[in-house]
Amino acid sequence: MGSPIEGKVAVVTGAASGIGKEIAHTLARAGAKIAIADLDLAGAQAVADEIILAGGMAVGVAMDVTDEAAVNGGIARVVAQLGPVDILVSNAGIQIINAIEDYAYSDWKKMLGIHLDGAFLTTKAVLPHMYAGDRGGVVIYMGSVHSHEASPLKSAYVTAKHGLLGLARVLAKEGGKHGVRANVVCPGFVRTPLVEKQIPEQAQNLGISEEEVVKKVMLGQTVDGIFTTVEDVAQTVKFLCEFPSNALTGQSVVVSHGWYMQ
Repeated sequence: MGSPIEGKVAVVTGAASGIGKEIAHTLARAGAKIAIADLDLAGAQAVADEIILAGGMAVGVAMDVTDEAAVNGGIARVVAQLGPVDILVSNAGIQIINAIEDYAYSDWKKMLGIHLDGAFLTTKAVLPHMYAGDRGGVVIYMGSVHSHEASPLKSAYVTAKHGLLGLARVLAKEGGKHGVRANVVCPGFVRTPLVEKQIPEQAQNLGISEEEVVKKVMLGQTVDGIFTTVEDVAQTVKFLCEFPSNALTGQSVVVSHGWYMQ
């Protein structure tokens, strides 16, 4: 018996690398047709080529998730090449850390633009396809343990990740009658290039060693001192995509080795 998402069209933003790339491969192995949407078109196409080489169906799409015209144009290209969108995984994100008093307003706007505006614009672009004839769909936002907790130096990131919970819950309320489910996946620290970059930055800002950043800041609250993996996150996304009903909607699923417990 095949996966419930076999033949479905999935858009994964920020999927040229890291968590998004693993999600794209995981959904492709379950039979979904994948659109790799990323600012880095060459990287997006490279991931699409990997999926195609493995026997799947995929396209790379250039997309600046903060630009409404770019988002709408990118989704239109996906629909033209693969068909109406069934699954959106809003994963695109960056990290900029600094104390609030030193946080540049331009950085604040950039962070909220990518995480929140990007989630809103991509959602708005795919909903007409999901609402048409109440065909339904799945929207998954990439949150964080910081959707529930706070850490020093991450004012914009924490604000944005908290905001995704609100967006998902509203979409769950509005989309339920059309068969659209919305949930937030909230990973702990995943050792991606984004996190690797934070280690020396946090060491400098907090006045501690890089080893202490890893052991105390990133993994100190876990039950086993282990980083969450991209595979952990991707399997959780797959589970939510395959879940058969509105029994699981408007929720956040934390994948953090106990870093945060709901």
